[in-house]
Amino acid sequence: MVISWAQIIVWLIIGLIGGTLAGMVVRWQREGFGLWENLGIGLVGALVGGFIFRIFNLLPALEAISISLRDIVSAVLGSLLFLVGLWLWHKRGAV
Repeated sequence: MVISWAQIIVWLIIGLIGGTLAGMVVRWQREGFGLWENLGIGLVGALVGGFIFRIFNLLPALEAISISLRDIVSAVLGSLLFLVGLWLWHKRGAV
Protein backbone atom coordinates (compact mmCIF):
# COMPACT_ATOMS: atom_id res chain seq x y z
CA MET A 1 0.00 0.00 0.00
CA VAL A 2 1.44 3.33 -1.07
CA ILE A 3 0.57 6.31 1.13
CA SER A 4 0.04 9.59 -0.70
CA TRP A 5 0.55 13.13 0.58
CA ALA A 6 -3.22 13.64 0.41
CA GLN A 7 -3.75 10.73 2.82
CA ILE A 8 -1.17 12.10 5.25
CA ILE A 9 -2.78 15.54 5.18
CA VAL A 10 -6.23 14.06 5.81
CA TRP A 11 -4.87 12.00 8.73
CA LEU A 12 -3.27 15.11 10.22
CA ILE A 13 -6.49 17.10 9.89
CA ILE A 14 -8.62 14.32 11.39
CA GLY A 15 -6.07 13.84 14.19
CA LEU A 16 -5.97 17.54 14.99
CA ILE A 17 -9.77 17.83 15.05
CA GLY A 18 -10.18 14.66 17.12
CA GLY A 19 -7.45 15.58 19.59
CA THR A 20 -8.74 19.13 20.00
CA LEU A 21 -12.30 17.96 20.64
CA ALA A 22 -11.10 15.35 23.13
CA GLY A 23 -8.90 17.97 24.82
CA MET A 24 -11.86 20.34 25.05
CA VAL A 25 -13.96 17.63 26.68
CA VAL A 26 -11.26 16.67 29.18
CA ARG A 27 -9.85 20.09 30.09
CA TRP A 28 -12.94 22.28 29.55
CA GLN A 29 -10.77 24.79 27.71
CA ARG A 30 -11.11 25.91 24.14
CA GLU A 31 -7.49 25.16 23.18
CA GLY A 32 -7.47 21.70 24.80
CA PHE A 33 -3.90 20.59 25.48
CA GLY A 34 -2.20 22.78 22.88
CA LEU A 35 -1.50 22.32 19.18
CA TRP A 36 1.15 19.60 19.25
CA GLU A 37 -0.38 17.65 22.12
CA ASN A 38 -3.80 17.77 20.46
CA LEU A 39 -2.28 16.52 17.22
CA GLY A 40 -0.46 13.65 18.94
CA ILE A 41 -3.48 12.64 21.01
CA GLY A 42 -5.71 12.85 17.94
CA LEU A 43 -3.43 10.74 15.77
CA VAL A 44 -3.12 8.03 18.41
CA GLY A 45 -6.86 8.33 19.06
CA ALA A 46 -7.66 7.95 15.38
CA LEU A 47 -5.63 4.74 15.28
CA VAL A 48 -7.25 3.40 18.46
CA GLY A 49 -10.75 4.43 17.38
CA GLY A 50 -10.33 3.07 13.87
CA PHE A 51 -9.02 -0.24 15.22
CA ILE A 52 -11.86 -0.63 17.73
CA PHE A 53 -14.54 0.42 15.26
CA ARG A 54 -13.21 -2.08 12.70
CA ILE A 55 -13.14 -4.92 15.23
CA PHE A 56 -16.78 -4.35 16.18
CA ASN A 57 -17.82 -3.18 12.67
CA LEU A 58 -19.51 -0.10 14.15
CA LEU A 59 -18.90 2.41 11.38
CA PRO A 60 -18.28 0.71 8.04
CA ALA A 61 -16.16 2.38 5.34
CA LEU A 62 -13.63 3.90 7.74
CA GLU A 63 -10.89 2.73 5.40
CA ALA A 64 -11.81 5.44 2.89
CA ILE A 65 -9.47 8.41 3.09
CA SER A 66 -11.82 11.34 3.54
CA ILE A 67 -12.80 13.88 6.14
CA SER A 68 -16.20 12.78 7.37
CA LEU A 69 -18.19 12.81 10.57
CA ARG A 70 -17.57 9.09 11.11
CA ASP A 71 -13.80 9.64 10.96
CA ILE A 72 -13.99 12.49 13.46
CA VAL A 73 -16.24 10.47 15.82
CA SER A 74 -13.80 7.58 15.64
CA ALA A 75 -10.83 9.88 16.34
CA VAL A 76 -12.56 11.62 19.27
CA LEU A 77 -13.68 8.38 20.92
CA GLY A 78 -10.28 6.81 20.36
CA SER A 79 -8.59 9.91 21.81
CA LEU A 80 -10.81 9.77 24.88
CA LEU A 81 -10.01 6.08 25.35
CA PHE A 82 -6.31 6.86 24.95
CA LEU A 83 -6.54 9.64 27.56
CA VAL A 84 -8.37 7.33 29.98
CA GLY A 85 -5.64 4.74 29.45
CA LEU A 86 -2.94 7.34 30.15
CA TRP A 87 -4.77 8.49 33.27
CA LEU A 88 -5.07 4.92 34.56
CA TRP A 89 -1.41 4.26 33.80
CA HIS A 90 -0.35 7.36 35.74
CA LYS A 91 -2.66 6.47 38.64
CA ARG A 92 -1.20 2.97 38.79
CA GLY A 93 2.37 4.29 38.72
CA ALA A 94 1.64 6.70 41.59
CA VAL A 95 0.65 3.91 43.99
